[in-house]
Amino acid sequence: MHGFGDVRFFDRFARAYDFVMPSARRAPLREGLALAERDVERVVDLGGGTGRAVRALDVDRPLVVDASRGMLRRAVAHGLDAAQADAATLPLRDGTVDAVIVVDALHHVPDRQAALAEAARALADGGVLVVRDFDPGTLLGRLLVSSERVMGMDSTFDGPDALARLVADAGLDAAVLDRGFGYTVAGVKRGSQ
Repeated sequence: MHGFGDVRFFDRFARAYDFVMPSARRAPLREGLALAERDVERVVDLGGGTGRAVRALDVDRPLVVDASRGMLRRAVAHGLDAAQADAATLPLRDGTVDAVIVVDALHHVPDRQAALAEAARALADGGVLVVRDFDPGTLLGRLLVSSERVMGMDSTFDGPDALARLVADAGLDAAVLDRGFGYTVAGVKRGSQ
């Protein structure tokens, strides 16, 4: 789920990742998942790395999908199912998952629109996409953008309204759930009318 240069960074950083990153915020993820119009059992943690986001939730059938082998090894060590794949070509059949979460990772995806379209394709009717990311328009967001550039990452950050438009363009009913340095956008896949 990371750009070419970013995958190498995350492969090297995998062993330390869980020690230096704070736990994923459970409340905004639960708020987004509550928008689903179906039971949420099969959840894909897209760009999930070590699975830190899906581990913060109580779900029956989690799957971590990431491009970094190093990060996925850590997810498997945590007892999670994992698949190595690019966000723009998910190894999932159409309409087979209840929810897709993307936490602190979408800004690393080179083709965010393709990744969001793939997430929408994989969602069953009534399923929900929940994205947590960082607002580059905040002071902390500007510092994060600068820091990732200094580290040589290919990150591209969207503000909450821009991300909501991308989620809507993927065919989902999008809403901004909260704002700030860390913000949440959700999109529900409505059934055929």
